Amino acid sequence: MRETDPADTAATSDAADRADSSDADDRVAEFEELRPLLFSISYRVLGSVGEAEDAVQETWLRFAGSTTRPASTKAFLSTTVTRISIDVLRSARVRREEYVGPWFPEPLLHDPYEDPARSVELAESVSLAALMLLERLSPLERAVFVLRDVFAFGFDEVAVAVQRSESACRQLLVRARRHMADERPRFETTGRERRELATRFFDALRDGDVGGLRELLSADVRLVGDSGGKAPRFAQPITGAEHVARLLGMGVDGLHRIGVTFEPREVNGQPGAVFRDREGGILQVLALDVREGRVRTVLGLLNPDKLRHLGPVADPWAASREMKQARRRRT
Repeated sequence: MRETDPADTAATSDAADRADSSDADDRVAEFEELRPLLFSISYRVLGSVGEAEDAVQETWLRFAGSTTRPASTKAFLSTTVTRISIDVLRSARVRREEYVGPWFPEPLLHDPYEDPARSVELAESVSLAALMLLERLSPLERAVFVLRDVFAFGFDEVAVAVQRSESACRQLLVRARRHMADERPRFETTGRERRELATRFFDALRDGDVGGLRELLSADVRLVGDSGGKAPRFAQPITGAEHVARLLGMGVDGLHRIGVTFEPREVNGQPGAVFRDREGGILQVLALDVREGRVRTVLGLLNPDKLRHLGPVADPWAASREMKQARRRRT
């Protein structure tokens, strides 16, 4: 009987190691290629940047730890991140019901996933107004709507992802569309028109031009803030073009006096701005919901916990105290 040659054993081991290393490299490459899609799916289901990033990381761990290769990596990863996101959303709903004041999704300055064939659907679905409408859906309705209407997955793929029959998924989609239909935002204005409106709005805001602001607001405009009890906020939403224009003008004047500046940025596909204190810390994000050539809603995202993914945050309470002191000195 022939004895095993140690050299043969070593060669076999080396070949196995190279194969394992090659497979690991291939998995990393495949995953990184699909990461933007996975994040975009999860963010639309959850409305949270941090939770979506965690869901994508958990998806990677399950993919990397799988002993078999799926027939379709895209299908496997999309299914996995969707199921994780549904589970996270179910637990998050309890926290959101106990949230202090209005709850807004976390702002997204750049959607990493791009698809020219779905550009309109992607832009509509990532706006804060659309994400807030999605909050009205059940977790399953929301996942089905996102996969089917936003990313155009086939009903067979959607059914596997949410672990329901195709017939059940069609019914879930009908209900989701019905909930979204009446108020689902549509971008009637072109990208150029929105950019022009944003330029005029933020020029007027910077100058404290109340009249200029009023011209750009719809008659029933609303100004709403999300602080979560962790920053000063309005006792209730401010409504009406005159009231909102005056409050914005006075507010920015007070911020200027304590060294706060703002940089216009696109926020969830719509005009917005990032406000920073004199040290560069993020104080708040302002987002505009534009409909029919006018600003219909002004959303102030003030909760520091929802801004940390954008960079170092400022102390909103300290800024509020400084503004009050500056106002007293002035009077």
